[in-house]
Amino acid sequence: MTMDIFEKCFSYMDYKEALAAGLYPYFHALETGQDTEVIIEGIKTVMVGSNNYLGLTSDPRVKKAAVDAVEKFGSGCSGSRFLNGTLTLHLELEKKLAAFVKKDAALTFSTGFQTNLGIITAIAGRNDYILCDSENHASIVDACRLSFARTLKFEHNDMEDLERLLAKIDDKHGKLIVVDGIFSMEGDIADLPSIVRLAKKYGARVMVDDAHSFGVLGDHGRGTAEHFGLEDEVDLIMSTFSKSLASLGGFVAGSQDVIDFIKHNSRPFIFSASIPPANAAAAIAALDVIQQEPERIQKLKDISKYMRQGFKKIGIPIYESNSDITPIVPVMTYENEPTLVVTKLLREEGVYVNPVLSPAVKPGLCRIRTSYTATHTKEQLDYALEAFRKAFEKLAAMG
Repeated sequence: MTMDIFEKCFSYMDYKEALAAGLYPYFHALETGQDTEVIIEGIKTVMVGSNNYLGLTSDPRVKKAAVDAVEKFGSGCSGSRFLNGTLTLHLELEKKLAAFVKKDAALTFSTGFQTNLGIITAIAGRNDYILCDSENHASIVDACRLSFARTLKFEHNDMEDLERLLAKIDDKHGKLIVVDGIFSMEGDIADLPSIVRLAKKYGARVMVDDAHSFGVLGDHGRGTAEHFGLEDEVDLIMSTFSKSLASLGGFVAGSQDVIDFIKHNSRPFIFSASIPPANAAAAIAALDVIQQEPERIQKLKDISKYMRQGFKKIGIPIYESNSDITPIVPVMTYENEPTLVVTKLLREEGVYVNPVLSPAVKPGLCRIRTSYTATHTKEQLDYALEAFRKAFEKLAAMG
């Protein structure tokens, strides 16, 4: 009998079973803009599952910049940056980003996922090694798979394991250490001081994915390197526009020579259309707000501390990250079914969260990923905490 390549699709039942049980948690459409409160299926809902860390998606200045850009440049670029797709907006954004993170140059990509693919596949070749934290984002994992380099994974934030791997690599090979700045499912911060020390000892380069750290860590929001005072020690800084910069896209910043090399050798960059005018203009405006209003960064840190303390006060188990100032606070539910049940109960109470199920995390470590915005009010935060208390109380009553 001939095997049908679609057989796996026909026999895929997980989501159908969740739908039938009324527990399917995904693809609930928002009827309003991304904010601390949204309307989902007609219900007013407190949003604690967004990466809109500084609350800039609804900022009038950011929205106006996007609208003005469409009026001037149109709705899209219809081409690669190599050809007709470079606008003055792209060049302005890259110049501002490079200056902000204190690097020679920056390069923008069309999405954050594509940014990691574009950097790593261009930089890491057949004679090279990539050393990758085991909890790095999926875009880094896929970039490592698509590169011609050999990838070695070290245990999460385990510097002894990283050094063990580095010590095995012959000096004739290039070495790139790649880590998330803030890990998106744990809220941990990378041990960057130790990583930099080991990189110097073994002749490696360091790349930090600051997708969840940009606008979040450091007094000015420049990310993990600023947080640790290591801005001159990190070779490549990557981040996205879809979080603190309230847009869509991504960038890499580093030395001029390295950025020029990526620009001329990265297939995801060369063969993709550039980000539309509205996205570039919105990111520029958001970056301006971050620089003008650094108090947003401190407010976000205060909110993150408040929620961690709040969960502990009402006896809700959370992942014990190595920092209390990151806006990702995972609530531990351990197994798939209670994760789905609590997510549904919270949605019924008017609170939106993100369930994280196995195999996205190791079995027995399922969680509800909550994340916070600098513009959340105390009333919204307290409402969310009370909803969690009720949900866990009902879960316990179900046995």
